[in-house]
Amino acid sequence: MRMTDPIPLQPGTYPGCGPVKEVLGRMGDKWTILAITALVEQPRRFNELKRSIGGISQQMLTRTLKALERDGMVTRKVHPSVPPQVEYSLTDLGKSLAVPLMQLATWVVDHMSEIEGSRELHDRREEKLRGNITPAHQG
Repeated sequence: MRMTDPIPLQPGTYPGCGPVKEVLGRMGDKWTILAITALVEQPRRFNELKRSIGGISQQMLTRTLKALERDGMVTRKVHPSVPPQVEYSLTDLGKSLAVPLMQLATWVVDHMSEIEGSRELHDRREEKLRGNITPAHQG
């Protein structure tokens, strides 16, 4: 199967679909994307990573990093100190994933004003429609 070939959509017709779906689900998760992009420039300690991501709980960051480590995207290095300091860095596999993720992030930044404009227009249309619906028309 070539990269440009479509993946069949019927369940069970493509034996690799389950694992692909699982990995894409994790790679498409916002915390995974933010963790990988935060590690692109340099290895980071846990709290530094948590601060750079912003808004992520300690539990969610731990869960995200463990999943990335399990998948071979991130390495965890414990420095022998008191208290122990743990540093996370991208593996070669993680760096290869960072390339399309950074492209996606750049695309979002480049198109954010268009997206926001579209959202505002949509919300105004929806609000106008809701305003025109009388109780008699509401099923």
